[in-house]
Amino acid sequence: MQTWANQQRTSSIRDMVTGRKIKGTFISFGLVKLDVKTKSSSGVEFKTSGSSNVDTSKVTGTLETKYKWAEYGLTFTEKWTTENTLGTEICVEDQITKGLKLTFETTFSPNTGKKSGKVKTAYKREYLNAGVDVDLDFAGPTIHGAAVAGYEGWLAGYQMTFDTAKSKMTKSNFAVGYKTGDFQLHTNVNDGSEFGGSIYQKVNDDLETAVNLAWTAGNNSTSFGIAAKYQLDSSASISAKVNNASLVGVGYTQTLRPGMKLTLSALVDGKNINAGGHKLGLGLELEA
Repeated sequence: MQTWANQQRTSSIRDMVTGRKIKGTFISFGLVKLDVKTKSSSGVEFKTSGSSNVDTSKVTGTLETKYKWAEYGLTFTEKWTTENTLGTEICVEDQITKGLKLTFETTFSPNTGKKSGKVKTAYKREYLNAGVDVDLDFAGPTIHGAAVAGYEGWLAGYQMTFDTAKSKMTKSNFAVGYKTGDFQLHTNVNDGSEFGGSIYQKVNDDLETAVNLAWTAGNNSTSFGIAAKYQLDSSASISAKVNNASLVGVGYTQTLRPGMKLTLSALVDGKNINAGGHKLGLGLELEA
C-alpha cells in the first residue's frame, strides 16, 4: 500500500482540490524563460528566473536567496522582483510538533509603500495534510483553509476562503480522488457551480496519458482535454495535448547534461491555422 506521505509528493492540496493538475511537461506558451539555480559552499541557495512575453514584450525577473538552518528547522528566504517588490519569508518546521510547519511572509513595495503580510500553518501526517493561511489586512484578514485526507488510495479534500471584512465565504471547493500505482481518478466541485473530473494512467514506463472534463452550471457545453507524455529516452520526453477548442499543444524537454534542461513548446489554434496567432515557448533551466 502506498502511504499518504508518498502520495502527497505528486499532489498538492490546492491542485488536488481544484483539479488543475494533470501530469505532463509544458511551459507557458508565448514565453521565453530562463531559470538558474546555484548553491554556495555555505549552503545558501540562489535562484534567478527571467521571462519575456512574446505577445506583450514584457520582461519580468526574480532573484531569490534561501538559507536553511537545519539544526533548528528554520528556513530564511529573500525575494526581489523586477516590479521592485521585496519579499521575506521565515519558516519553522517540525519544531513545535512533528509535521507542523509555520511560515511568516511579508512583502514590501518601495515605490508605492504598499505592505502585506501572511501567516501560514501546515500540518502533515501520514494520512492527513491540512493548512490554514491568513492574509493580514487592515480592512480585515482573509482566511484560506484546505485539508486532504487519504486512506487505501482514496483521497478527499476541501478548500475554502473566508473574507472577514465582508463576513462572506468567497471560495468553497470539494474533491474526491482515487490513486493506485499507475492510475488516478479525480472529481471536483468548485463553488457549487463548476464541476470537473480527470483520469490519469501510466500505460507503461515510457507513456503517460490523461483526460480532463469540465462543466459549468448554466452552460450547456462541456470542455475536455486529452494529454499524453512519452519518454523518448532517459534524457528526453515529448508531450502533447488537445482540447475541444481545437487548441493543440506540443512540448519537448531535453536534458542536455546534468543540471541543464531545455524545453520547447508550441500552441497551435487548429480552427485558424492560416490566421496565425500561434504561440511558441522556450525554456532553459540551469542548476548547480
